[in-house]
Amino acid sequence: MTTPAERGRRGKDARKRVSRSAHALWVPSVDRPDPVAVLERQGRDRLPELLPIRYGRMAASPFAFLRGSAAVMAADLASQPHTGLTVQLCGDAHLLNFGLYASPERGLVFDLNDFDETFPGPFEWDVKRLAASVALAARENGHPGPRVHRAALETVAAYRTAVRRLSRLDELAVWYERIDAERLLPLLRSARHRGRAEGSLTRARRRTSLQALGRLTEVVDGRRRIIHDPPLIEPAGASDSAALRKIFSDYRSTLTEERRLLLDRYRFVDAARKVVGVGSVGTRCFIVLLTGRDIDDPLFLQIKEARESVLEEHLPSGPYTHPGHRVVAGQRLLQAAADVFLGWTTGPQSRAFYWRRLRDAKSPAGVAGMSPAELAAYGRLCGTALARAHARSGDRMAIAGYLGGADTFERAVADFALAYADRTAADHAILGAAVAAGVVNAAPGV
Repeated sequence: MTTPAERGRRGKDARKRVSRSAHALWVPSVDRPDPVAVLERQGRDRLPELLPIRYGRMAASPFAFLRGSAAVMAADLASQPHTGLTVQLCGDAHLLNFGLYASPERGLVFDLNDFDETFPGPFEWDVKRLAASVALAARENGHPGPRVHRAALETVAAYRTAVRRLSRLDELAVWYERIDAERLLPLLRSARHRGRAEGSLTRARRRTSLQALGRLTEVVDGRRRIIHDPPLIEPAGASDSAALRKIFSDYRSTLTEERRLLLDRYRFVDAARKVVGVGSVGTRCFIVLLTGRDIDDPLFLQIKEARESVLEEHLPSGPYTHPGHRVVAGQRLLQAAADVFLGWTTGPQSRAFYWRRLRDAKSPAGVAGMSPAELAAYGRLCGTALARAHARSGDRMAIAGYLGGADTFERAVADFALAYADRTAADHAILGAAVAAGVVNAAPGV
């Protein structure tokens, strides 16, 4: 059995492949593809009528572009040397893919909350995407250059500190590690920061199925149905509704026995197609309303198309052949407390889907308008949560050995973050030019 010291040395040996200071370098590949071409290639098998919404959302700002361009950044990261220290990557670890959600025990926890791109890969890819998103958010908030760099640096420093702490814990202690809502406030340094956090907690507690019942449904002729709000929420249609009902039992079979029993206490009432996110727009996504004891006892599930991760073409094959299974397994591995209704299935035309609960006290942070100190504090929180996820899925002792006790890694990645923020701003301008020239059809503000 490999000892902790040997595992730590394995991490230090990885510095021979890629030194910690080398992460500062950002040199685009000579054959780097046009970013708009990458996005258009992704859109070939998506719903064409929704693609203008995707481009409109991405064209809103460089940060929005980053949110929707995980495939572009994956190719950029793959063109650089990497450590070979593998974890289960989130694959899209930007600031807005962290937030509060309800655990099965109904407590609020802070964690990663998007796993469409999850795949095994080098730990630093997630760290670099998170740091780049911090830099872009800071710039859009008008922070001066040194504060932009400081926010990215503190985010990565929190990651390094957390990994090193977790490397000293026992296996079960690491597995059960979580960031409960009650631990959020002490992490923040001022009354103003705590006030903003308390507001987030309050909003999260309100985002329940009962709140969704009032916002998303109406009663027509004594029957509750999902409100239509085209083009964002539209009726599923007879064929889609029939297909969803048909695959419901297949999804049910991927749940554990006690969760199947719980699901059986609900009945299928209505379904609608829903537009979600930025990068996901155009994929097939539905929400389903189920009711339990009566029409005022709701359960909302989201059924989302699962596609090949943007990381897959750049990395060795993963353990799952079904994309929905990949997403669910990745989420269960990375999250401290995963949704009890997570499952997967194959739908019409052999398309893969995964199922999860909708609006279970989920609340992403509103990073727009955060002060430099607030954004740095939030970045530290995200860095800590990412380290916890990686410690569950990878060799935390090797990663800790690679990172070491000095600040070399965070300084390098902070430099990378600023350089990649420049690249993202340039890519965003390329998309804007394509929209202005009529090459890309965008629907802004939808």
